[in-house]
Amino acid sequence: MALTEQKTSLPAIEAHELYRFYHIGDDETFALRGVSLRVLPGEVVAVVGPSGSGKSTLLGCLAGIDEPDGGYVSVFGERLTRRSEAQRALMRARAIGVLLQSDNLLNHLTLEQNVRLAQRLGGPGTRSDARALLRSVGIEALAASLPIAVSGGESVRAGLAVALANDPDILLADEPTGEVDAENERAIVGLLNERAAAGHSVIVVTHSARVAAAADRQVHMLDGRIVDG
Repeated sequence: MALTEQKTSLPAIEAHELYRFYHIGDDETFALRGVSLRVLPGEVVAVVGPSGSGKSTLLGCLAGIDEPDGGYVSVFGERLTRRSEAQRALMRARAIGVLLQSDNLLNHLTLEQNVRLAQRLGGPGTRSDARALLRSVGIEALAASLPIAVSGGESVRAGLAVALANDPDILLADEPTGEVDAENERAIVGLLNERAAAGHSVIVVTHSARVAAAADRQVHMLDGRIVDG
């Protein structure tokens, strides 16, 4: 979905005072404690912090996959939170590309078929050729392969191609370089920067110093809170 003039005047995605907690037996564990974040069109933001600090939970709430217990998320000024799952899924398909740490691919479809399915679910609109997307992440030769037949790093790159299938205004990526070598990490960082240069927003959760350094801004999380950024 291409950005419109109206969208460029609004934050691409905004989280306001997000709270998220989980019950484990009689205990209540807070994953997010009043997290607020605003990301502009064309901005790359790296979310960093130790494991268990709430980074992946934040990404899930921003994507509308997880519902916060308090606060809200808006996408170009339109409320994403407190909508039905069907409404959130539609907004996600049209405006948000999501790369999670797992479950990005359907195992019975080839890598190319996974990309094409994501494009169909997004409905009509601007999209890239499926093969070109796989080429952009360096795995065009594996287009006809099933997910079970590729390595962990190749699976991550295929998931990134799926996340980019509908040319989303916003890309949310959880550890996109976690299982790739240095050469492919550089290529992925270049791809993320290309997205931003074209006016799209990128939020990436990462433990990689190289990926974080390439971002416009780093947001540091600790114990469910943003402590810097």
